[in-house]
Amino acid sequence: MPTAAPEPAGRRPPVRDPEAPRRVTLLELFFDLVYVVALALISRNLVGSVTWERAAESLVMLMALWWTWAITTLVTDVYDPGRTEIKLLIVAVMFGALLMTTAIPEAFGSRGLVFAGTYVAIHLGRGVFLMPTVRRDVQTNRRAVRIFVWFALSAVPWLVGALAAHGTARLWFWAGALAIDYLGFRLAYPVPGLGAVPDAQRRVTAEHLSERYQQFFIIALGDAVLVAGTVFSLHHAKAENLAAFTVAFATTLLLWRIYVHKSGELLPDAIARSAQPSRFLNTAPYTHLLMVAGVVTTAAGFDLVLLEPAGHTPPAWLAVILGGPALFLVGRGAFEYEVFSRVSTSRPGGVLALLTIAPAGLFLAPVYVCAGAMLVLGGVACADYRRSRGRPPEEPVPPH
Repeated sequence: MPTAAPEPAGRRPPVRDPEAPRRVTLLELFFDLVYVVALALISRNLVGSVTWERAAESLVMLMALWWTWAITTLVTDVYDPGRTEIKLLIVAVMFGALLMTTAIPEAFGSRGLVFAGTYVAIHLGRGVFLMPTVRRDVQTNRRAVRIFVWFALSAVPWLVGALAAHGTARLWFWAGALAIDYLGFRLAYPVPGLGAVPDAQRRVTAEHLSERYQQFFIIALGDAVLVAGTVFSLHHAKAENLAAFTVAFATTLLLWRIYVHKSGELLPDAIARSAQPSRFLNTAPYTHLLMVAGVVTTAAGFDLVLLEPAGHTPPAWLAVILGGPALFLVGRGAFEYEVFSRVSTSRPGGVLALLTIAPAGLFLAPVYVCAGAMLVLGGVACADYRRSRGRPPEEPVPPH
């Protein structure tokens, strides 16, 4: 019997070939450029008025933008970014993320609908685009339907918060919407009649996923560099400004060093060795969100210190300057557990040290508080070095 002709590439669903290499494409790197601006605006928004409410608003905006990035990263892990339709989808999401970014300064004011409406349009639009595109692949189509249903559910509080609420009320509506989005992902998007996304469809590729998260963390560090360089270029007349700039650079360098030491380097191998690679799909967005939030908060602290390096440190400033590194260390500890099934004592020890110096910080100038945080991070980095010096490379041991 004659064999059937292979289906033309243009008619096949744009799902990745399991055997094809999954290196990050240049379009994905181009897509990331939006988030350089987004993180800088969020850190700037945090220092505009350092209050708990402003911090909560900044966190909500960061979580929303992070989720557009994280879900798009998973799309490029599942679908072939070399296909024209997926390229168009990435470009469309990039435009939407840029539009959301422009609304950050007034997201809880006059531009709330732009921020929330664009977020909803990104996630629902992706489903509307993918469902007919993958209709010939039943299982992939069902996955797209499940995800669409959950984002349609969260769209209600997003839009109600933008149209009918202001200030704190909007914050609560949007926080509830994000809870739906994050919980749906964690539960694998269960839908009545369809169930949850099967584990077989939640497997990830070590090479691609690890590269993407590493790249985004570098973007977050870029925000810290951008803030330090920009503010110092405007305020560099005194020795205190130069000292603050030097401390900011050293702190950024230490954040990078602590991230990449062992866990950052071995993440691809840890994913590949894991008996359940999908577990990283469940945890990586949350652990990296904590670390990125810590870096963004640290960058906001740089802004404060470079503007006013001398004088007393207000309590709100103290929370930003020390809270950023503490939040990073908490996320870094969780990240280490992902890779090695243990947490080094230097992580909680660093957090405890930051809490210990906090009371004294109220009587010190901001530049000295920032230097104290730098020294704590330096201690963590030294502890990492001493633990691994002279020993054979540690093998990743992912949790079971």
